[in-house]
This record gives sequence, C-alpha cells and structure tokens, in this order.
Amino acid sequence: MKVKMILPALTEARSPFWRPIKYSLFPPLGLATLAGYLSPDDEVEIQDEHVETLNLEDSPDLVVIQVYITSAYRAYQIADHYRSRGVYVCLGGLHVTSMPEEAMQHADTIFIGPGEDTWPDFLADLRTWFPRKVYISRNRSLHDTPPIRRDLIKRHLYLAPNSIVVSRGCPHHCDFCYKDAFFQGGKSYYTQRVEAALAEIERLPGKHLYFLDDHLFASSRFASTLFREMRGMGRIWQAAGTVQSVLQPGLLESASAGGLRSLFVGFETLNAHNLRQQHKMHNLNRDYDMAIRRLHDLGIMVNASFVFGMDEDDESVFERTVSWAVSRGIETATFHILTPYPGTALHQRLQAEGRIISQDWDLYDTRHVVYRPKKISPERLQAGYWQAYHQFYSWGSILKGAASKDSIPGALRHLAYAGAWKKLESFWDAVIRLGQVNRCLPLLERVLEGFERQPGAPETALVEMIWETPPGTEREG
Repeated sequence: MKVKMILPALTEARSPFWRPIKYSLFPPLGLATLAGYLSPDDEVEIQDEHVETLNLEDSPDLVVIQVYITSAYRAYQIADHYRSRGVYVCLGGLHVTSMPEEAMQHADTIFIGPGEDTWPDFLADLRTWFPRKVYISRNRSLHDTPPIRRDLIKRHLYLAPNSIVVSRGCPHHCDFCYKDAFFQGGKSYYTQRVEAALAEIERLPGKHLYFLDDHLFASSRFASTLFREMRGMGRIWQAAGTVQSVLQPGLLESASAGGLRSLFVGFETLNAHNLRQQHKMHNLNRDYDMAIRRLHDLGIMVNASFVFGMDEDDESVFERTVSWAVSRGIETATFHILTPYPGTALHQRLQAEGRIISQDWDLYDTRHVVYRPKKISPERLQAGYWQAYHQFYSWGSILKGAASKDSIPGALRHLAYAGAWKKLESFWDAVIRLGQVNRCLPLLERVLEGFERQPGAPETALVEMIWETPPGTEREG
C-alpha cells in the first residue's frame, strides 16, 4: 500500500506572520509508532503540518489522520478532501475518542482509545478487504510493539527530535484531564519493559532526550530501574512528573544521576479547595516549596503548570500565582485557562450546570474561555491569563528569578533558559522559516547541562559559552 499519515496543524502554527517555537519542538511520535506495524513493502510518508506544507494532490491508498480537539476542523477538512478522491481515510486520537459520532462523519474507519491493539487488527482486516467502521481498544500492552519508524521523521525540522514515550497514561484521575476518556474500557496506565525502553534510547543519536510520557515517575519501580540503567549513558533529558513524585525519597536523586535536567510539574493551583474539586488529590497537603527546592538542589530546572478559572479563583489569582512562582525561582511556567474537554468529568459537570458557552473546538486550546467561571467574568479570566504570561516573562521577573539562584552559573542558566523561551520569539520565527531549528539543539543542551559543568569557561561569558560550538559540528540529534 501507499500510506500517508498526517498530523494537522492549528491555524496559528500555519500563520504566514508568526511561527511559535512550541509547534516545532516534537515530531508526530504517535504516527511513527503506528507506522512500525506496516509491512516493509508498504510505501509510507508522515507529514506534520506544523512544520511543513501538506501536499494534498497525491493519491495514496490509505490516509491516517491524528486528531486533537483544536485541529479537529482542519482534520475533517483534510479527511473530506481525500475521501472525495476515493482514498480510504482513518481518524484516531483524543478528539475522535471523545466525539466518535462526529468523527465518523468524516472517516471510513475510526479508532477509539490507544492503537497498539486495534491498529494491527485493522491492517489485517484491510488486507482481506473487510475493515470495520469502528475499532475500540480493550487490550493494552507495550510489550510487543515494533520499533518506531524514526526514519520517517524529518529530524531537521524539530528542536527536540529525540522525543520518546515509554509508558501510556497516568494512574491519577484529574477532572480536567483527557486521560480517563481516552483510556476508558481498559488499563489507563502501563509501561514498556525497561530493557525495551533502554534499547529505544540506545537507537537515538545525539545526547538530548525528551520523554513525552504524561507521568514518567508514575511507577516508582519502573522509573527507578530505568533511571539507574541510564547512568553512564551520557544523556541529558527532560520529562514530566508530579509534586508527589518529586517529594518521594530517592527517586528524584536517581533521575538526576541518570541525566534529568528539566521537569514539567503540574502544580495547577495554590488553592486546596480547587485541588479537591478537580480531584487532583495527589497534590493535596504536598509541600510545593520543598518540591522546588529538591529540584533546584539537584540542578533540575522547573517548568511549572498552572490552571486559571477553577471555581475558587477570583481576580487575585493571577498576581498571586505569578508572584509565588517568580519568588521561588521557577525557570519557566505554562499557564492555562481551565478547559472542559468533551469526555472529561469537568465537561460533564459544567454541561450539567449549564455553564458551557461555546462548542467551537478551535477555542478549546486553554487560551480561550469557553465556559462561565464562578467568581470571575469570562472577560477578566481571558485578560488575566495574558497578564500572567506578560508578568512572569517580563525581564524584571526573569531577573528576579535568576537572582534567587545561589550561584552565578545558576543565575545565567535561568536567564538563558527563560529568556530564550519567551524573549527570542523573532529569532525562533526566523530559524523555523529557514528550516534550521535543529541547529539550535547544541544551545539547548548547553543550557540544560548548566554552565558550571563547563570547566575553564568564564562564568560571565554567557554568549561565548553558548556559541562556542564550531560551525559545521552541530549534532544531527
């Protein structure tokens, strides 16, 4: 077969005026994973519309489209185009699982839930000319998955092409999270075998890794073994974990020794009532300050996640949250407007209360208000979200956060990481358009490693240290 796999883009990612770096970070690993199940005789192509212009005038036998809520309309447009040309079209992903009847109008076959068990069944049925309309995942395991088709990934178009996933799901049940909807009807958390994860890491070139697992630390037994075996591999990596896992004795130390240098942590809110209402119980009665100190003491930078608009939030939440984050020296923060994704417990509750005010999926991007908050107007919530970003990433806040570090190299590292992420947007726009994003990977690696790790380099020569890699020696990976 001639197979085409597509990740449609958000409108912003295709803008002729501005290309945010966040859309050029990671390749479509899910599609590359499914491609591993295809026959060696199949002709396969992956296109990611975030980083390239789609060719819609070709004639594949099979088109597979991964659908997120904010790209749903674009995905349906592409699907309808190919179906009108007589091409067999499959749709899967988070939004398809949440809204199967909607997705079914635009596909020959849809997939509900993860695809490790249903995708091979579909391929077998397709080759005998009897594919079903709907495939529902029930049997979940990562133990017999084939190697990811990384040869199909256009590595030069991504800052972090060495993205990797060694587990699926999360053991927790937050009301606002898609996880329970996507994994309904089967296991909602499971891992690879450690030896398989290590083999995948060994196959990746270069030094940097980015674990895209929802919660890499969820199984302490799996994680501790993985981290221990990664010692001596010479990797530096980023991942996501919870406050609870950060506070677990020994686990973070093992991760740091294995190469962890930056962790995404879901703090979400400083209000205990909000945590209870959203069933984020694993954050209750946890010492956020201690978690941050543990991370910083081990040389691990913090990317903190916060959600605005929960029922106990009023107009003071923006200033209060940002001031707290800056005073703790948090390097980067990701802010969100509470968003009731279809299929979640939050959506069910707000819908029952008559508080959802929009079903325009383009607005379900955690940057727009699509419901009525309790203690704040939609307009003020929207403005406060942007206020938080502006305040946290002002030079004054960045300098204050850097000043909280206990060494000059630590302060420089904070300045380089936070400043490059939000203060060099015109630079990122240029390198994206020139197709040179991956050439910036040595810079990212240097900042993650920490400048104090470079023996003999003057502490104040930040620019020299970042750019000292000789031209033409950049790592592909």
